[in-house]
Amino acid sequence: MLSKEKLTKLFPDWEDGLYDAILNEAELKEVKAGTTLLKMGQNIKSAMLVVEGTIKLYQEDETGGEYFMYHLNPGEACAVTLVCNYHHEQSQVLAKAVTDIQYLAIPIEFMEKWLNEFKSWHYFVIKTYRSRYEELLKTIHEIAFKNMDERLEFYILKYVKQFGAIVNLTHQDIANDLNTSREVISRLLKKMEHNGWIIMNRNSFDWIKK
Repeated sequence: MLSKEKLTKLFPDWEDGLYDAILNEAELKEVKAGTTLLKMGQNIKSAMLVVEGTIKLYQEDETGGEYFMYHLNPGEACAVTLVCNYHHEQSQVLAKAVTDIQYLAIPIEFMEKWLNEFKSWHYFVIKTYRSRYEELLKTIHEIAFKNMDERLEFYILKYVKQFGAIVNLTHQDIANDLNTSREVISRLLKKMEHNGWIIMNRNSFDWIKK
């Protein structure tokens, strides 16, 4: 059960009445790492607010290639589910649990009601849209204007910022997120190791570049 104290720490800018409304109406869900939370074309009936763990949002092309978009962490909301709820649209992205997660599922019928009732919810939704838009602009910039070794460094730095200097990802995981081959990632990581940027381990590597 989620306490009001923990909810306040995760979302410190809300009004007191909004915390009570969330606790009364939202459902706390737990899923295991690797679980798919959103699929392309899925009808969305609730918005997701992350309580614990990390969710990855991405798209797939016609061949099954993945395009990593961004991560969702505790204290953040899924902008896709917010948008689709308000406009009654289907999901155009996929979402997967990177770790075991807990999230609050807010039923669609409360979304518009809270927009009119709580200013802090209105500001939170706008802030969520803006931050995700800025995140997507950065991702588009990386894809359009940088070569793969620069994209890989940007990707690793984002991971390190969120999870720490030990990168627990396989070469194939990274290749999937960057829509390239495992061989390319292995070659670039070998180059980073040669340059003294990383220390390779069996199933992970340490980022040591200053």
